[in-house]
Amino acid sequence: QVQLEESGGGSVQSGGSLRLSCAASRYTYSMGWFRQAPGKPREPVAFIDGTGTTTYVDSVKGRFTISQDNAKNTLYLQMNSLEQEDTAMYFCAAHDARVSWWSRQLSSTYKYWGQGTQVTVSS
Repeated sequence: QVQLEESGGGSVQSGGSLRLSCAASRYTYSMGWFRQAPGKPREPVAFIDGTGTTTYVDSVKGRFTISQDNAKNTLYLQMNSLEQEDTAMYFCAAHDARVSWWSRQLSSTYKYWGQGTQVTVSS
């Protein structure tokens, strides 16, 4: 079992930045971020695996950066140039094994989930 705890959410104006953190109780090979806005389905954001390979959805490319500190078992999401459309609850997800490129953006791929941290971007 893996416990995941997100932190770093908050309220920020458009154009601002936030850094989310996800502390894991142990190392997992594949990790990622998802987000869910009110009334909308959960959607993928960014992913990283044990080789350091990263994947981003088009809407956040160039603005968000996913990284990890394996010594601390912590996943990060640096979010710059935030837009109102980025407002959502952000969830950290993890899986012990390597996941395929096509499946890493599916929430059903991930076995472990955090409780989420709220990000609110105002104009």
